[in-house]
Amino acid sequence: MNLMIVEDEIRILNSLAYNIPWERHDIEVVGLAANGVEALAVMKRRKPDLLLLDIEMPEMNGLTLAETVLRQEPQTRIIILSGHDDFAFAQRAVELGVTKYLLKPAGDDEILSAVLAAAEEVRRELTERHNVSELQRMWHRRLPQLQEDFLRGWVMERYAEWERHMHAEELKLGLKEYGRFAVAVCEMDPLPAEASRFLASDAPLLQFSLECIAKEFLQGEACRVFNDVNGSTVLLFMERPDVPDAELTKRINVLVSRLLGVVKQCLKLTASAGLGTVCGAADVTKSYRQARRALQERAIYGNEIAIPYLDVKSGEHSIAFDPDFERRLEMAVQTDESARIQLLIDEYFGNAFTIADSSEPVYEHLLYVSSVFIRIIQSRGWSIQKVLESDYAFFLSLDSLVTKEQIWEWAKRAAARIVTYKEQERKSSSNRLIKSMLEMVERMLAEDLSLHTLAERLYVNPSYLSRLFKKETGEAFSNYVLKRRMERAKELLQQDARVYDAASAVGYRDVSYFAKVFRGYWGVAPSEWK
Repeated sequence: MNLMIVEDEIRILNSLAYNIPWERHDIEVVGLAANGVEALAVMKRRKPDLLLLDIEMPEMNGLTLAETVLRQEPQTRIIILSGHDDFAFAQRAVELGVTKYLLKPAGDDEILSAVLAAAEEVRRELTERHNVSELQRMWHRRLPQLQEDFLRGWVMERYAEWERHMHAEELKLGLKEYGRFAVAVCEMDPLPAEASRFLASDAPLLQFSLECIAKEFLQGEACRVFNDVNGSTVLLFMERPDVPDAELTKRINVLVSRLLGVVKQCLKLTASAGLGTVCGAADVTKSYRQARRALQERAIYGNEIAIPYLDVKSGEHSIAFDPDFERRLEMAVQTDESARIQLLIDEYFGNAFTIADSSEPVYEHLLYVSSVFIRIIQSRGWSIQKVLESDYAFFLSLDSLVTKEQIWEWAKRAAARIVTYKEQERKSSSNRLIKSMLEMVERMLAEDLSLHTLAERLYVNPSYLSRLFKKETGEAFSNYVLKRRMERAKELLQQDARVYDAASAVGYRDVSYFAKVFRGYWGVAPSEWK
């Protein structure tokens, strides 16, 4: 804490400056002055927190100095040291805001106590001022986030009317002048199949970019931009109550269409929007739901479009599914007819999109087709997640397929994955069977080794086993057995086995016949090889 002392008597000035242990109490004497004029000059440079001054001084007395200082630096604490026991002086000092009025000759302890008390006041005031400033700074820094949290809760109908009014006032949203509202919900369209700059994992980043572009584009408009719990960008348009709803609707259509154009220019990707109807503050939630519902109609109308909500009541009717579709799809999967499967999916969804007048029947068709896939997969005892791999995520949330292109392509991919998995399982099963055959051949070289023997042990048809072995290994089973027997016999003869023992070890009881077969295979007799 900084202290300045003003006293015209040099002896008293030096005594006050050097005889009182200021440093011990964290007080630093930053300036000394012998009169008021000099004191003002020093104060401009030193800016002390505390001022200890005499009243009787030449050129400018203490009270005039105190009045000047408090007018320029009102936070300064002043302790007056006066030789006049005069009520008028003391009263004037109090009126000016002087902290303490001491009479000479005051002792060092009394002066020190008065200065320390004033220093404590300064510290307390600085702390309070700092805390208030910090709270205000934090409040202003957090205000945009708090406003977005409130707006998000408002469209989700989390507040009663009185809470809405209270929070809107607290958060300085300035909603009082507006009486009509409308909500638009914007989302990036699904990435096209040929997209290379971005991956599916970049979707949150792209949606955040859309929100940033919207905030910049709509700056200065009566519109609040924030994101909802789904991560979609919400535009809350506002208008005065005396403006016709048609004017607000027109403004929204123009601004949202232009915004989608700006997004395409900036990101080289498209976005779409759903537009709710104009309403009062109490029905903002309804307008938000309408906007979300309108955005789903991308499944019918496609991408890069602002879709207004239309309250069309579709007739209650069940969807007439093709009774042969599931049977034909199952048969195509069974016979590995990939082209036929793709054609069936195209025909099915082509008809579905042709007759659908909204997204609701489209999603019903999607649910039906997904159930067909589930039955095909589970009837074979497979795992749905393993079969569909990355497309399994859409099974858990079919409404994340937002366009007809996405729905169509997902169905075709899912069907193709089923066929691919079936082929992999077939190969895996074949590989296991062939592996078992090869292991049995190695163990049974000394026995009666025939295709029928292995077929019985493996519980499969001999003809199927013969064809499978030829397909997977590229050679006939009998040729493979002969090769392995001759190679084994050669190894035994190289290890100094007798010809009789080598023949017996590879399943030949007649040594002469073994010798004939060996000569025919290797070109030399067993005895010559040995």
